[in-house]
Amino acid sequence: MKRIFAQFTKELVQFQRDRLTLALAFILPFITLLIFGFAIRLESKNIPLIVQDFNRTNISNSYIERLYATNQFMPTQWSGNDPVRDAIDRGIAKAAVIIPPQFSRDVQAGKNTTLQVLIDGTDVNNARVIKNSIQRVTNFFMQEQGLITSNNSVTPRIRLWFNPGRLESLYIVPGVYAVVLWIFPSLLTAISMVREKEKGTILQLYASSISATELLLGKGLAYLVIAILQAFAVMGLGSLIFQVSLVGNSITLLIGTLLFLTDSVLFGLLFGVRSSNQNAAVQSVSVIGFVTSLLLSGFIYPISNIPFPLSLIPNIIPARYFIDITRDSFVRGIGWAGVWFDLIVLIVFGLVFFNITRRALGKMQLPY
Repeated sequence: MKRIFAQFTKELVQFQRDRLTLALAFILPFITLLIFGFAIRLESKNIPLIVQDFNRTNISNSYIERLYATNQFMPTQWSGNDPVRDAIDRGIAKAAVIIPPQFSRDVQAGKNTTLQVLIDGTDVNNARVIKNSIQRVTNFFMQEQGLITSNNSVTPRIRLWFNPGRLESLYIVPGVYAVVLWIFPSLLTAISMVREKEKGTILQLYASSISATELLLGKGLAYLVIAILQAFAVMGLGSLIFQVSLVGNSITLLIGTLLFLTDSVLFGLLFGVRSSNQNAAVQSVSVIGFVTSLLLSGFIYPISNIPFPLSLIPNIIPARYFIDITRDSFVRGIGWAGVWFDLIVLIVFGLVFFNITRRALGKMQLPY
């Protein structure tokens, strides 16, 4: 225990003296939280839409007002006679609605009429949103004009569970916690481990009586304390800025965060032991850790949408399980029944990372 505590104290002292490391530990996570929290938006808004009205009556104007009243479409100025060539092809608009000359006459006569809707399908998801929105507005307008009756035998009454206000921050911010707390603690730990090699101080440790387990525990505990401070800072600022409050069991969040941070530190130690310089360590942690936790953890894209065989990779990404814990704690509030499996998986990841790193470091040490 004395050797572990000595290594623990040494790491904290070295960390405090390095201003660049301090900035990497606390300033960059905060900046990442702000960028992801404000910049990532999954719901399409302010979609540029043009309307070519050949009817020019009160009824067609009413329909146009309905389109823009959704606050999803934005009127766009364009010049020319062909909306496809002059607007959509040039990227000025994402969709165009063309109202025929006989539109109001057919509506007043109760006849079927046809609108032409042209949508830029470059972004498939955005095109689907545009299509559904225009279809809903058209159905509402037809019902308002008496062309569709609402006397249906089945009337669905829909309620959004957990997030009735459709706040995207409730989905994005808890996921940002997982990405930030995975990349930065592991990055700091990997750099610290490689720095021992570059400065040559690792040889003193190899020749000393300290074992691989004691070295990993001493260095890992120091950066686990730093990671815990990062977690408090990031979650505190995230809750303050984005108004994301705790709704679930705080015990599951505390235990899950501690396990996840332990996995992050051990992940950094693993690549710190395997890398020969800081550039290699940073690139390894960034590519393997950051990219996978960002794209394959369910943070932005549902895991069910990932095609096989890439769909197997999320099963070995710790951030995936911590995202379940944070979203349960800040959105769903189910508690132990919803996250017990995620907690067990994080424990397994920690044991695997520790054993692999201990064996790799043990082979590098000199016998004594």
